[in-house]
Amino acid sequence: MNSAPSPVAVPTPPRARRRWGLFAAMVLVVALGALGNAWLLASTTTAQEVVAARSTIERGSLITREDLMTVRVELDPSLQTVPGSDLADMVGQRAALDVAAGSLITAESVTETTIPPDGYSLVGIGVAQARMPGVTLVAGDQIRVVATPQLVSTTDSDATPVSVGAVVVGTQGSDATGAGAQTIVTVQVPNADATSLAALAATGDVAVVLDSRER
Repeated sequence: MNSAPSPVAVPTPPRARRRWGLFAAMVLVVALGALGNAWLLASTTTAQEVVAARSTIERGSLITREDLMTVRVELDPSLQTVPGSDLADMVGQRAALDVAAGSLITAESVTETTIPPDGYSLVGIGVAQARMPGVTLVAGDQIRVVATPQLVSTTDSDATPVSVGAVVVGTQGSDATGAGAQTIVTVQVPNADATSLAALAATGDVAVVLDSRER
């Protein structure tokens, strides 16, 4: 007589291992992300949009829209910066000092003073290449416009050449395009000197001497 077959044992499936390390790492990543977002939000909330110089602005020059831009930065409360919303108010004003490209515009950077002020005149002088200083003139430079030897009387060759002191307001043209090229130097002088300087400049026989760049 055959005995009944023994029942086959069904294997018990292994229990899934809980990966506590991976779970903890995921929680840490989420927490760090939340903290990073909170820090970024705080940074962007305290930053402010202010006016800055897109290009170098020379003292005394007229400020144009192309000279300016807005930037968003963290501000030191001690700085008297110009809000970005006031950018249009800066256009058409004069630079009260030299402003480097990328620098923030402050209330002290600009002035509404009209150039020339009362009591002064602007005179344009055409100066040949060889009679200019070897450096580029910028607004605020103190110069002398000197009559060249051709204007000095041959009977008095020891006389001091005629000269007029002035302050540079701006320049136009280039003195580096070859012989005969001229740079137009616009200068500011007291009203009393304007007539004599204009007459001197009209001869075309003048040279420019740079005396000082003190501001």
